[in-house]
Amino acid sequence: MEILANVLVGLVAALHVYILVMEMFLWQKKPGMSFHGFDTEMARATAAMAANHGLYNGFLAAGLVWGLVAGDPTGFRAQVFFLLCVIVAGVYGAATANVRILFAQALPGAVALAAVLVAQ
Repeated sequence: MEILANVLVGLVAALHVYILVMEMFLWQKKPGMSFHGFDTEMARATAAMAANHGLYNGFLAAGLVWGLVAGDPTGFRAQVFFLLCVIVAGVYGAATANVRILFAQALPGAVALAAVLVAQ
């Protein structure tokens, strides 16, 4: 079960690296604009905000990777903390921006958190 939990945490971290790349580097390019369905004008107007969001996603990914490489109890605690952050951010994003965020961010985080807790 520990291997499955580590794989799921790694996948959530990879998801947040993907979001970082989309929001920080590709926001005003075709992949980034289609990510949220924005036209060129809207992408330009929201680029700084998106880059800020991307940076936060990078911090989530870094924390999850830290949790994977750190020994216990630090690694376990870091995984739990950062997965809870992912879940809270996903629920808040779903409530305030787009319900898809609940399934794209909060649900994977919750599944990974469940696996981490069961593996402990």
